[in-house]
Amino acid sequence: MEWQCLTKAECEKRLGTNAHNGLSSRESRNRLREYGKNELEPPKKKSFMRRFLAQFSDFMVIVLLIAAGISFITSYLQKDDDYIDAIIILAIVVINAITGLVQESRAEKAIEALKKMSSPHAHVIRDGVERTVAAAELVPGDLVLLKAGDLVPADLRLTESYDLKAEESALTGESLPVSKRAEGTYPSGTPLGDRRNLLFSTSSITSGHGMGIVTATAMQTEVGRIAHMISSQESPQTPLQRKLEQTGRWLGIGALVICAVIFIMGLFQHVQPLEMFLISISLAVAAIPEGLPAVVTIVLAIGVRRMAAKRGIVRRMPAVETLGSASVICSDKTGTLTQNRMTVVELATASGKLRLDSSEGQNLLKLAVLCNNCTVSGGNVHGDPTEAALVHATSTSKVELDALYPRVLEIPFTSERKMMTTVHRLANGQYRVISKGAPDVLLAHCTSRSASSQNEAMARRALRVLGVAYKDLPALPKDREDLEKT
Repeated sequence: MEWQCLTKAECEKRLGTNAHNGLSSRESRNRLREYGKNELEPPKKKSFMRRFLAQFSDFMVIVLLIAAGISFITSYLQKDDDYIDAIIILAIVVINAITGLVQESRAEKAIEALKKMSSPHAHVIRDGVERTVAAAELVPGDLVLLKAGDLVPADLRLTESYDLKAEESALTGESLPVSKRAEGTYPSGTPLGDRRNLLFSTSSITSGHGMGIVTATAMQTEVGRIAHMISSQESPQTPLQRKLEQTGRWLGIGALVICAVIFIMGLFQHVQPLEMFLISISLAVAAIPEGLPAVVTIVLAIGVRRMAAKRGIVRRMPAVETLGSASVICSDKTGTLTQNRMTVVELATASGKLRLDSSEGQNLLKLAVLCNNCTVSGGNVHGDPTEAALVHATSTSKVELDALYPRVLEIPFTSERKMMTTVHRLANGQYRVISKGAPDVLLAHCTSRSASSQNEAMARRALRVLGVAYKDLPALPKDREDLEKT
């Protein structure tokens, strides 16, 4: 169902809910039994023994096992009790299997830890009352409330939005937050990134607040469909695996052909068939490079270790070789292949540049952090990436600054105004008005416009420039619009 095509009223009717009071508790329980929990279905886990035996599926390993068996039988028939070759081959194969199994287990644990990052709770309206429920208990038709810093717990059709922006890079590849609007509809076939009246599960709210009706949960969400495709897709062989299989096949065929020729030559020379057979088998065992899998495993294990040091999770060791085989890596430079985080790199006033660690630079950053709607919890900053960069750049915590200079008023940012303004109470009873926004718009409200040259210089270097201005007032004006006047 393409929910972006429907109006809010049509979605409300289709989902059998109320856009103001939400579902009733009874109806939500009935739908939970019908639709199941709002959780992605984990792929079926293989037993320990199946995962261990899967390590022996490689053609080269199978050839080595056959060689070990033949070597054991040969030693037994010759009654020389020399089983060292068979034991060595088996030891190499088993160590190779254990190494691969250990790496897979470590990767599985890391992936399980990543799953815990999903939204554990959601704010909903049920029976006309706002309440907090486990995200797993959401059902289609639930009315969900969202604010800056929240993770979207399911796919939603917005019913209300106030300067709402969402970060959807994991789903669409677009690193910058996307503006969302409850109003309007979009035609069938509109790409996910352009469906501005929808919110998608696992995306995050960077600014503003809003409300929406749950349209899909669990595996029916857009991210659930991706998870299903990933879990049902068979992994292709890597170039190294194909080469090893090809090498093992040719070695095996070559050894059999040579042994057959030697066996036939021995028969022509009237050598006993059993003795000639044992000689041929010994030559076949000697031709198999039993050290090759061990060398390959050691090299791949080193690659896995290096990837882990770079915080890269490798589930299967051959994947390291696949990355090494890449000759071209294409990037659209949206930031999703890097840290996907903005950073303050330069400060300037009308008089010139400022060092970030200087007192003047920090004072400027404090003003920007006060005129800022990011939230800080558990040492993490949630909100718009640009505002979060300002919070990270200041040496004083935002929580401390908000306590020292309490906010008493805010004129929110809009796409039309291109600026936001906050008012803070000072210790001497006066008020500080701080405005932050597009430099060209902000300078039009300032008494001095000499900083325009700095703005132009930064823009020419492809920097994203943000302007900050302030003034102190003994008392607040009656008209709120007078706050931003010079």
